[in-house]
Amino acid sequence: MIATFADLKDKVILITGAGRGIGKDISLALAAQGAHVVFNYRGDESKAMELKEELERAGGRATGLKFDVTDYPAMTKAIDEFTKTVGPISGLVNNAGISKDTLLLRLKPEEISSIIDTNLKGSMMVTQALSRNFLKAEHVSIVNMSSIVGLMGNPSQAAYAASKAGLIGFSKSVAKELASRNVRCNVICPGFIQTDMTDALNDKAKEEYSKSIPLARFGSTQEVANLTCFLLSRASSYITGEVIKIDGGLYI
Repeated sequence: MIATFADLKDKVILITGAGRGIGKDISLALAAQGAHVVFNYRGDESKAMELKEELERAGGRATGLKFDVTDYPAMTKAIDEFTKTVGPISGLVNNAGISKDTLLLRLKPEEISSIIDTNLKGSMMVTQALSRNFLKAEHVSIVNMSSIVGLMGNPSQAAYAASKAGLIGFSKSVAKELASRNVRCNVICPGFIQTDMTDALNDKAKEEYSKSIPLARFGSTQEVANLTCFLLSRASSYITGEVIKIDGGLYI
């Protein structure tokens, strides 16, 4: 079931990391409601075109912008060109992220930098690059994709947990700073969601993980997409600075 919100039609929304997993289902859910989905891509033009066509078949408009969230000059150039030629962006989903499970005693400085640069600094800089644009837009909503790991930590994920926890602090600051301009900012913290990453787990591991979840199952990417659409829409117009867990009760 896809939750629908009429005001998302024609809303211009930038989503990073839209090529697969949670990001792709969010972009498809938005397209199905007639939104103009703007997505970034790093290299393969043909894959970007495939995603654009898929989003348009789903019912929305789509535009691909070529930039990596860690490349600030390329990012600002692409975003500025889009907003000058098309118009302001009124929705942002900072979804791009990476993870590398490594024990703390084996964690290398370059691995920490890579994770922090993508998961935290990248989201911060995309938001900063759009901040002046947001002042010209209406009903602006920012959704930052953190993780339940950012709230509770996890062995072998010290750098990942730190990046996702940092994103929560950043989001609360943005919510306070931009509230006077009617710009909202919220955080989603997914738990175990059925993606390519969890598909790689063996059945025994999935069973053990499920035992720790009160609802006794992994969530779906569509369930995360529904929550994201709600936060982007005016149905959530009095919600800002919130950290919303979607984890089947794992954090209870």
